[in-house]
Amino acid sequence: MREEGKDHEETDQDFDHKRTCTEWEAILPTLPKQRGWMTNHLVQYQGVWLSPSGLKGVMLARDHFKSLPTDILLSTSPKAGTTWFKALLFTIMNRRNYPFSSHPLLTTNPHDLVHFIEVMIDQTPSSNPIKNSFSSPRLLSTHIPYSLLPNSVKTSCCRIVNVCRDPKDALISQWQYFNKLRPKEMPPFPLEDAFELFCDGVSHFGPLWDHALGYYRASQESPEKVLVLTYEAMKMDPTVNIKRLADFIGHPLDPEEESGEVLERMVSLCSFENMSSLEVNKSGVQQFTAQFKVPNSNFFRKGQTGDWRNHLTPTMLESLNKISKERFSGSDLEFLYG
Repeated sequence: MREEGKDHEETDQDFDHKRTCTEWEAILPTLPKQRGWMTNHLVQYQGVWLSPSGLKGVMLARDHFKSLPTDILLSTSPKAGTTWFKALLFTIMNRRNYPFSSHPLLTTNPHDLVHFIEVMIDQTPSSNPIKNSFSSPRLLSTHIPYSLLPNSVKTSCCRIVNVCRDPKDALISQWQYFNKLRPKEMPPFPLEDAFELFCDGVSHFGPLWDHALGYYRASQESPEKVLVLTYEAMKMDPTVNIKRLADFIGHPLDPEEESGEVLERMVSLCSFENMSSLEVNKSGVQQFTAQFKVPNSNFFRKGQTGDWRNHLTPTMLESLNKISKERFSGSDLEFLYG
């Protein structure tokens, strides 16, 4: 009888899952559209630009993701250091579980270790890896803006690590990334077109400025729950910022780890130079959805700050800086990126 009850419960959950998918199918044709970066179009949902499949993931997470108070959630806009911070957080949390010589990151891509909630929830509940396979504390990630986060995330005691990146570098990195993923039948995506859309806020999970400000304001209201770090700060001083991360997520380094080689080896293991040289990150594919797959090598381009200097014209630079200064006005982000 217990097994029958379990099957019945899963059937009810699957029905709820299908109900969300039906809502998604109904709302999709009614939403504003703009040209997409790697798909034919993006749609605007509650002020956020998403791919159609991205919207489905957001709605499923809204209805079905249940946050636990022990969860650690990494939040980023696309190409803001997601892969790097997944590796860093996984290493911090598991530094006493694995020797560096046989660490999972040596043979496993970070995206296989830290999953996006909006991707993994896009399955029937009975096979949902987030529900069935993850032990507590769970380390998860998302591109979802703060305004669209599931209520269970906002109201639980889980901790959120948000990573911001200079909009100029984010633009270039997104443009390069999505150009590689465009279907062969679609023409290349010119930087001029990407720039125009980006400045208008039309980018995946964008506008980028709203994404950054949403988490920044949440961190001001609840600093014990939301920590905002920048890609640039981690590049400049990884040891200091790894310690900040470790303290915030409740896995502080002890004095011996700080003074010994543990901290140094964590920095080295997760460095761009090391990660990009590993065979697992030169081959293999991330199958995020049935239609969306990404070669692991696409997650490792340059790992630098300031690459925008090689691409943006003076006019583009002036326009983008002006937008950032206006949008970030009154926040600490204005002094970083304005």
